[in-house]
Amino acid sequence: MADTKLSLINKQLDALLFEEKNLVANLANASALINDMYTDLNWAGFYLYNEETDELDLGPFQGKVACMHIKVGSGVVGTAFKDQTVHRVANVHEFPGHIACDSASNSEIVVPITKNGKKIGVLDIDSPSLDRFTVENEQELKQFAEVLVEHID
Repeated sequence: MADTKLSLINKQLDALLFEEKNLVANLANASALINDMYTDLNWAGFYLYNEETDELDLGPFQGKVACMHIKVGSGVVGTAFKDQTVHRVANVHEFPGHIACDSASNSEIVVPITKNGKKIGVLDIDSPSLDRFTVENEQELKQFAEVLVEHID
């Protein structure tokens, strides 16, 4: 994705994943890059859609242990996936049906990942701070997901 409008993290992701199409490898490096480049996080990773169970299964991540399965429509992750919209939540304790995989998480951002209309899963990032994620972070992470999808078969 040769676009001079890419932020530094998105340029790094594009270079890091160059000519690599393996989903697990790409998601693992993508989560490591987010964990390295963003401050004040306690979890950064992916949940992948499992068509057989109609749930989101834990994928590659950086951080504390996590919920292994999330029902579509449940919590911030399942709701963002179901709605196919970014959910930026300033205080997860005020989100109806919040799933507390880690009691230290206070804010969260979830970005759906799709390719050619196929729902792949979500990028999920948690912070121990309230209101950690900005509108600018949201825009950057939406672009991050777009760059990532270009490197997934």
